[in-house]
Amino acid sequence: MTHQYQGSCLCGAIRYQLSAPLKAVSHCHCSQCRKGHGAAFASYASVRRDDLQLLQGGERLKSYASSESVARQFCGDCGSSLFWSRSQGDHADWISIALGILDSPMTFDRQRHVEVASKAPWYAIEDHWPQGR
Repeated sequence: MTHQYQGSCLCGAIRYQLSAPLKAVSHCHCSQCRKGHGAAFASYASVRRDDLQLLQGGERLKSYASSESVARQFCGDCGSSLFWSRSQGDHADWISIALGILDSPMTFDRQRHVEVASKAPWYAIEDHWPQGR
């Protein structure tokens, strides 16, 4: 079965398609994700790099190395956070997609909060999803 989910940045300059279901849905509370999204946390899910296809605007995609092995990608026109990925380690062949930029409807049975030790002090986690770190 072929899955085809699509998404885009705020201005629509960058459009992409996923050919596999998203995995590892997480809400990251680390300071880098909070700053990158301008919100209490950032919600991501992952696919293998081969399952992400840019449909348009690849030349507008900008990268920022937020650490030695992590690159965060965003639209150079509107600034929308799009993806992050590791260049080393066990998950170097995966890319994480910011869930807020999905245009296709999605539901997720399993989710989790990560990096909760560095969550914003003004935000209270009140859902039933598991919490880590």
